[in-house]
Amino acid sequence: MSTDEVRSNDAALAKVDTKLEIVVIPVSDVDRAKEFYGGRLGWRLDADYDNGSDYRVVQFTPPGSGCSVIFGKNVTAAVPGSAQGLYLIVSDIAAARKELLGRGVEVGEVFHGSNGVYAGPDEPYLFGRIRVSGPDPDHRSYRSFASFSDPDGNGWLFQEITTRLPGRIAGDTSYASARDLSQALRRAAAAHGEHEKRTGGQRDENWPDWYAEYMVREQSGEEPPQ
Repeated sequence: MSTDEVRSNDAALAKVDTKLEIVVIPVSDVDRAKEFYGGRLGWRLDADYDNGSDYRVVQFTPPGSGCSVIFGKNVTAAVPGSAQGLYLIVSDIAAARKELLGRGVEVGEVFHGSNGVYAGPDEPYLFGRIRVSGPDPDHRSYRSFASFSDPDGNGWLFQEITTRLPGRIAGDTSYASARDLSQALRRAAAAHGEHEKRTGGQRDENWPDWYAEYMVREQSGEEPPQ
């Protein structure tokens, strides 16, 4: 049986939604981590609970994320700083980096991989790669990154995605924030401008339908309308 057949069968059997909602990160100083994720990154504080003696759990959620992080006292046996390759997906990596820099967070320069080579000594999480300065020259989805760490050294990566690969989005088309939606509308507007050029420069009265189809196809990874 081929790998494709295995994947197809697995997908057919997956009838129950199984949503990743929590990632546990190990920290050495709970209050310091709380100030970083809330005060510096600006993430939403969902909970801060302790039993008054040997247990404390703090939960934060990044803007627009369906998954949260928790840390605290006696919530994990992992070594502080050992969590690496934690991906934060953004639609505009330059804007995301600028925002954190404005908050006083040290963020590395935007980089991309070396011709798709997932090897080398530069940040070997998740794949390991040779970093090349600057965003992907063709601004392809999944190819541009920027990294930062929390005070313990837990490593985070921004990854820019504007168009998903086929099959990567389940359910209805949705956008995590007003910013993501506005960026999608701008991409649709630019693509529609090219469409009107190809059709002789005539104004398209049905542009809302064209925008809608473009945005749905873009997010599902399908070929966009021409």
